[in-house]
Parts: sequence; C-alpha cells; structure tokens
Amino acid sequence: MLTSAHNSRIQLARALLRDSKERRLTGAFVAEGVRLVEEALRAGWPFRFVLAAESLGERAQALVAALREKQVETIRVAGNLMHSISGTESSQGILAVLEMRPLPLPGSLSMVLIPDQIRDPGNLGSLLRSAAAAGVQAVLLPPETADAFAPKVVRAGMGAHFRLPILRLGWDELRAATQGLKVLLADMEASIPCWQADFRSPFAMIVGGEAEGASVPARELAESKVSIPMPGGSESLNAAAAGAILLFEAVRQRSSQSK
Repeated sequence: MLTSAHNSRIQLARALLRDSKERRLTGAFVAEGVRLVEEALRAGWPFRFVLAAESLGERAQALVAALREKQVETIRVAGNLMHSISGTESSQGILAVLEMRPLPLPGSLSMVLIPDQIRDPGNLGSLLRSAAAAGVQAVLLPPETADAFAPKVVRAGMGAHFRLPILRLGWDELRAATQGLKVLLADMEASIPCWQADFRSPFAMIVGGEAEGASVPARELAESKVSIPMPGGSESLNAAAAGAILLFEAVRQRSSQSK
C-alpha cells in the first residue's frame, strides 16, 4: 500500500490533475470516480495504472476486481493520501491514469462539433456529453478552447471522451477537416432560426464561448449562421445548452427524414 506523497505515481497523478502541459508532455490524463473508470474499462481504453483507496464501497471494490482481471495495475493507497490527491471534494476513492489516445476520425463525416473559445471546463464537458448523446462523429477543438482532457472537463463529459474522437487542430487543419461539410455558426443575431435550418446534409456546427462569442477565424470559416429563438427574452444561453439544442434539432430532423 502506498503511504508516501513522494511516490512517483502519486506525483504523476497530482501533476496531471493540475497541469495541461504535463498532460501534453506525458501523453496521459486522469479519470476519477467509479463511473468514469468503469466507462474507460468498458471502452477498452489503455490504462497506465489505477490508484484505489484502502477503503472502498461495494461498487468500487467490484471495479477494482474487474480491473485486476484485465491485468490493469491497481495500487492501494492510504485513505488520507488518496483524499489529498483527489480532484473532487467528495472522492469515491478511485482514480485512473489513462493514455491520451484520441479516437480516429471516421472515414466519412456527417455531423461535427467545433467548440470555439469555450474556456469554462464545465461547459465544455457538458457540451461533449451532449455531442456524444446526439451521435456527433467528431469534436474539433480550435486554438483558445479549454483542454478537453482537463479533470473538470472529463468529469462533466461523463464518459464522452471514450466514445468521441476529440482532436485539437489549428485553423488550417480545421479547414481541411471540414471540407465537404456545410459549416454553420450558432449566432443569436442570425436571421435563420434553427428550426428552419437544414441539418439533414453533412454539417459542422461552431458554438462560440459565452464571454467573447466565436473568434474571427471561426466566423470566416462559417458559411451561414443559425439562431435559437428565445421568446422569453433572455439575452443568451450558455454554450452547453445552446449546443445541445442545436445538435438535437439535427437529430430530430434526421430522424423524421428517415421515417
């Protein structure tokens, strides 16, 4: 059982929880909590190791057994030490260090999400969760968007990271990746409401951040803009809510088309 805060695995987990540069340099990230570690295991995601508290609930104990059965290195950690490295206020006592292995893009793209200048980790994670639920095939992250593998984003994504290709690209790469797609920009001042927009043909949806909206390169990439009608008079929706509405409007249109 690990009891020392100076252990190399403990130090790596701490560094990955707090530092995006460390995540990039080591090619690893952290998933914390029973559900996320279960999702990673179910997806066949490559594990480096798992840290587990000496005292665990029944579900977490079953998970540890399943991990060991899959030959995942699982190390017991003293309770107070586990609590000290946890990225959450109420730790479930289990933390996985995972390989940073973005899923490959499918050969043909039909629905793509581009979260632009979304810097709030909770918003980005919620948007990724909605994208996975809506059947988005890829999420392309421009510069100035939050690190998708930061702990708060991973927690809010609720397993989306293990089902979605999530790639960070420069604007030239983004232009190349969206060739053949109609690029739409969510804009509250757009004259076309989302109910009237055509989401049946292949598209990429840009959702800008709440504070500054979409960047200049994003606006240059977009072919047209769509809005979300808000009869209640609110000034705007947060990025996660706006993105979910637009993506599920696409689901609705495509579902009715297939009937």
